[in-house]
Amino acid sequence: MYSFKNTQFFIIFFLALIVSQLNLAQENTLISKEEVLTKVLENNASIKIADYEISVARGDYNQTNAVFLPNIAVSHTAITTNNPLMVFGSKLNQEILTAADFNPDLLNNPSQIQNYITKIEIKQPIINIDGIYQRKAANAKLMATTLKSGRTKDYVALNVEKIYMNLQLAYKAVWVLEKAKETVLENKRLANNSFKQGYLQKADVLSVDVRVTEIDNQLQYAKSNVLNVSNELSYLMNDNSYNIMKPSDSLMVISADISISKLSENRNDIMAMQQVTEAYEQKHKADKMSFLPRLNAFGSYELHDDEFFRGNANGYLLGASLSWNLLEGTKRFGKVKKSKAEFKKSKVEYQQYVAKSQVDLKKGYRMYQDAKNKLALTTLALEHSKESLRIRSNRFKQGLERTTDLLITETKYVQKQLEYYSAVFQHNYALAYIKFLTNG
Repeated sequence: MYSFKNTQFFIIFFLALIVSQLNLAQENTLISKEEVLTKVLENNASIKIADYEISVARGDYNQTNAVFLPNIAVSHTAITTNNPLMVFGSKLNQEILTAADFNPDLLNNPSQIQNYITKIEIKQPIINIDGIYQRKAANAKLMATTLKSGRTKDYVALNVEKIYMNLQLAYKAVWVLEKAKETVLENKRLANNSFKQGYLQKADVLSVDVRVTEIDNQLQYAKSNVLNVSNELSYLMNDNSYNIMKPSDSLMVISADISISKLSENRNDIMAMQQVTEAYEQKHKADKMSFLPRLNAFGSYELHDDEFFRGNANGYLLGASLSWNLLEGTKRFGKVKKSKAEFKKSKVEYQQYVAKSQVDLKKGYRMYQDAKNKLALTTLALEHSKESLRIRSNRFKQGLERTTDLLITETKYVQKQLEYYSAVFQHNYALAYIKFLTNG
């Protein structure tokens, strides 16, 4: 008969097997950088927000069509009154006024009357100089928002590069540590055999056991890092399933010839800053032009009757008005001063942004050169460490090497492998960062 402990063991075993199979299935979800980038450009929340900001700016610009297009309004009004003046006017508009209506008694004490008025009003701007400059400011803002959206996509693409390479690096770390675990377990087997034969002391075997535990811990952290980076990619793609992803390609050195160049003013973010300055300049001009008079045409067409929606009587009115608001307290003077200060501030901010971008570009080139040098050094160190481990492993098998020296060499080799792949990541990211800074 199976004991309770045996039953408990099998339950735990099968649960662990199911969990491991689920994890394995998730880890086999392959995805390429191109697939990630496509999904991010389609679903990323930051990109969607940037697109909505364009729609908002376009809506503001479309509102400025009112500077040129007419304002047309239609209304239908129903009134009933016995007010002498209103009764007389209503009869006059309805074209039902007779000589008897001029009787003073009827004029002073009229009977109640109903009047239904259908009215079409048109207001047509002719000369509104400040409105024209406001329209130019809105157009500059729309252009700035569009360019900013383009730069947002560039930044998101850079982030995709970085996190995807992080995922590659995370899987490389798992691979290195799994290989290291195989090596350590083999060393443990050799150490146990040597201990049984009396060639090693118990302390040496325990040192190997400690190293096995260290590798297990590092491997667990590495696997957790795979999950963390995978979740970051899911967040970028706005994917709530948070499946564990695996890159379809491995982390390798990307070769490229980098030549130092000047900062391009055709970069989306720099041109966006130019358009922001242009918008503030046009806004300032609009505030100054608000002191000039405005010329507008207007007209209306009316239908009158004492019955609902019939309109037997009609009339029209056409005209034009020249208005000039000479003094609105000090409000307009204050607006002009404010917009002038905002315009000058935006010019300084543009110059500051260009200067900072130039510094970032120089820093990017230095970062690439440092990463390139580090990659060369870590490559050489990895080769030496690998050869050193090979020699010490052979000597340990022959009983000519101390266990502690072998463990130190093995630890250093694992460290150099991780440093090498980290250097590859830094090298490739530096290339992507320079591309981002020089993307004009």
